[in-house]
Amino acid sequence: MHKHTVVNPYDLSPVGEVLYTVWADIDAFLDEAVKLHKDRASWLPAWRRIEILDRLAELMKGRQDELALLIASEGGKPLIDARVEVARAIDGVGLCVRALAANNGEQIPMDLTQAGAGRMAFTMREPIGPVVAISAFNHPLNLIVHQVGPAVAAGCPVLVKPAGDTPLSCMKFVEMLYEAGLPSEWCRYVPCDIETATKMVTDPRVAFFSFIGSGRVGWMLRSKLAPGTRCALEHGGVAPVIVDETADFDTMVPALVKGGFYHSGQVCVSVQRVFASHAIAEKLAAAIAEQADELVVGNAIEEDTDCGPLIRPAEVDRVESWVREALDEGAGLITGGERLGDTTYKPTVLLNPPLAARISKQEVFGPVVNVYAWDKIEQALEIANALPFAFQSAVFTQNLATATRCINELEAAAVMVNDHTAFRVDWMPFAGHKQSGYGTGGIAYTLHDMTQEKLAVIKLQESVSTISKEF
Repeated sequence: MHKHTVVNPYDLSPVGEVLYTVWADIDAFLDEAVKLHKDRASWLPAWRRIEILDRLAELMKGRQDELALLIASEGGKPLIDARVEVARAIDGVGLCVRALAANNGEQIPMDLTQAGAGRMAFTMREPIGPVVAISAFNHPLNLIVHQVGPAVAAGCPVLVKPAGDTPLSCMKFVEMLYEAGLPSEWCRYVPCDIETATKMVTDPRVAFFSFIGSGRVGWMLRSKLAPGTRCALEHGGVAPVIVDETADFDTMVPALVKGGFYHSGQVCVSVQRVFASHAIAEKLAAAIAEQADELVVGNAIEEDTDCGPLIRPAEVDRVESWVREALDEGAGLITGGERLGDTTYKPTVLLNPPLAARISKQEVFGPVVNVYAWDKIEQALEIANALPFAFQSAVFTQNLATATRCINELEAAAVMVNDHTAFRVDWMPFAGHKQSGYGTGGIAYTLHDMTQEKLAVIKLQESVSTISKEF
């Protein structure tokens, strides 16, 4: 078996090891999952699944510090943010329980026409079958909760492959699921290489495929799915923000700094393109830069760190290249624009980078915020909507007409008014449009996708009264 060493992305020191799962084992796990799904007698009743998830949440509450340190150590997310992720993950397990209780069928009226008269009908929701989940590195615990938790709640056997850079949080979560009482055959932890993962995802025994990661990989895998396999894909965006002259700087600037530099910009809805009225664009860029300069960049396991490393040194190389390209082509450098080491990049603010530059057209997934000046809001909306990505967006304004126009005209799955694009709570729909994704995330939505509707139609027999004359 191939042994994989997990490192702290800041200093590349070893954090732990995992053994990669080979195809022979995954093949057996898929057979096992199919048998579990087909044998209705083996299904875990809802009360049992609720009991397991409730116990899991309690176990996680008792290990919050351990889980946060693990996230910071393997993923480079600062401890202050890692603690928030753990709290969200615990709440997410509870959301799975509530979503399970609400994921019901309904009565279907049949006598709306004469053809349906004399019948009653209702729907039920049943588990869809074996689930395969592939996750991303940037939220190594909470994303696993969003993919595995609903599968457990729905009653689907699930195989989960974590990101290669951050497999330890997933492993710990699965171990706690077992400790909470879930039989191991219902959830298999399968870290593996890319070739094996592709073979697993595209296997015809898979009923549902959940993917969080790059669009290039997600769309490629979707194109290879076996007939009948359903899927949900969550990719990234190049999040736009519209700002007009009425915006409140005191609340807006801290929000944009948080939305742009949280986890060093390694978030699929991170603030990347800020379109500000020409009268305030330079002032806004300077204000963002002033607060960005105060952010402490360093090892995520240190308490005072605001921005950790990028996940791999090659990502620092890429961000450095994209910024240099934009500067060479005329972008204004307000702050940053330099690497701080092999694994870190200084929070950067650019003013008016060329629209054809990669930093303007592709998801940077790094600590870079671009500010563009516009004269007319029509221009800002046109440029904001010009890319083949559409995830979350935002508008900062005190003008109701501007807010409603942006809500209506921004091509996005969500529009935040006077908040940054990276805002999320775990029960809201979370979806990428265009090339940014397929299907809808959010725990209740994922659980719904992992179940399928079955209709029962009952033809009623006419009753014949046979009352005895004696009565």
